[in-house]
Amino acid sequence: MAKTRLLLEHCCYHIYVRGNRKKRIFKKASDFEFYLEQLRRYKKRYPFLLYGYCLMPNHIHLLGEIIIPDNLPKLMQCLQRSYTAYFNKTYKIVGHLWQGRFKAKIINKDRYLLNCAAYIEENPVRANLVRAPIDYRFCSYAERNLGKSDTIRVVDKFIY
Repeated sequence: MAKTRLLLEHCCYHIYVRGNRKKRIFKKASDFEFYLEQLRRYKKRYPFLLYGYCLMPNHIHLLGEIIIPDNLPKLMQCLQRSYTAYFNKTYKIVGHLWQGRFKAKIINKDRYLLNCAAYIEENPVRANLVRAPIDYRFCSYAERNLGKSDTIRVVDKFIY
């Protein structure tokens, strides 16, 4: 069977996935926190260096480097499945939470990596949720730039 995704060793990816029918996938702060806890858990199981993230109400962005290429689909499958089970149980619903498969774009380890992190962290500003990325609790801005976080520390240092 042919692989449908280009997976390269020690490669950086911008990963994103949207809620089914563009619906909210995070309704309360505890939903965001659960997702981050699962992210921290599964990035240890399937070694992944997370450089940035933003959890928006109806989609997510992750920026990171996968160590073993075949681990990226495993990481995302476990992460998405565990969050879907939590969400469906919490809100007493059934069915798909995510709109199709996750997307993963290769990012060069150069200035574009930093630009991509900034783009991801600016999402809440562009969506008029906050005035500045520092004000959005569920993105990596404060953790990546200031070394602090209101939630679970998940970001790794950039490696060039």
